[in-house]
Amino acid sequence: MDYDKLLNISVELGCRLMSSGAEIYRVEESVRRLLQAYGLESPEVFAIPNCVIVSITTPEGHPITRMRRIGAHGTDIELLERCNDLCRRLCVLRPPLEEAQSGLSALTEHTPQYTPWNILLGYGIAPAFFSPLFGGGIADSVCALIGGLAVGFCLLYGSRLMGSNGFFRTAICSAVASLVSLLLVHIGLGHNLDTVTISVLMVLVPGVALTNAMREIMAGDIISGLSRAADSILTAAAIAIGSAVGLAISQIF
Repeated sequence: MDYDKLLNISVELGCRLMSSGAEIYRVEESVRRLLQAYGLESPEVFAIPNCVIVSITTPEGHPITRMRRIGAHGTDIELLERCNDLCRRLCVLRPPLEEAQSGLSALTEHTPQYTPWNILLGYGIAPAFFSPLFGGGIADSVCALIGGLAVGFCLLYGSRLMGSNGFFRTAICSAVASLVSLLLVHIGLGHNLDTVTISVLMVLVPGVALTNAMREIMAGDIISGLSRAADSILTAAAIAIGSAVGLAISQIF
C-alpha cells in the first residue's frame, strides 16, 4: 500500500469538501472514514476553514503528516454532493488508489459551470423574490431585481478595482446597492426605499456561514466556529458601513 498516495488523496478530498462549503465535522469525518476504510487505525484529522491537517501512522510505525492551506472560498452544493458521494463509494468499494485518484480528479470536470449571465440572473432574481416577503409590491420587486443585477455585476467584474479583500468588496457592493435603490425610488420606479434596499442587501448576507458557525461552536469546534463567526460579523459590519456610506453620498447630491 502506498500510504503517501493514500494520504494525498484523503487530504485532497478534505480540501475539496472545505472549498465547497462543507461543515468542519463533515470534512474531518469524511477523511477519517476514508483512511480507516483502507486499513489505517486512528488517523488524526484537524480542520479549520482555511486549513486541513491529517496525520497517520503506517503499520510499520512510520508517522506521516500532510497539511494543506485553503484559500478564500464560498459554497458549491453540487460539488459538495459529488465529494460526499465519492467518499462513500471509496469507503464501500475500496478501489485501487489510481482509480480513487482518477475519481477525485474528475470531480470538477463533471460539475456544472454556470456562465456569468446565469450568475447575474441569480443575483437579480433572489432580491426580486425577497421583496414581497418584506411587504413590497411589483414595482419594488422590479427595483430589487435591478439592484441585485448591479450588485452581481460589481462582484463579478469589479474584482480588479475592489481587490480581493472581502470586507471592502462587500462594503462597496452595499454602497452600490443603497445608491441604486435610492435612485430607482427617487425616479418613481419603486415605492418603498427600505424594502428595496433590504431586499438587495440580502444577497450579501452571510447566512450559511453564520449558521455553520453556531453549529460548530455548539458541537465543540470552537476555533472553527469563532473563525466563521468573526468573518460573518465583519461581513455584516461591511454591509452596514457600505449602506450608510451610500445613503450619505445620496444626501450630498
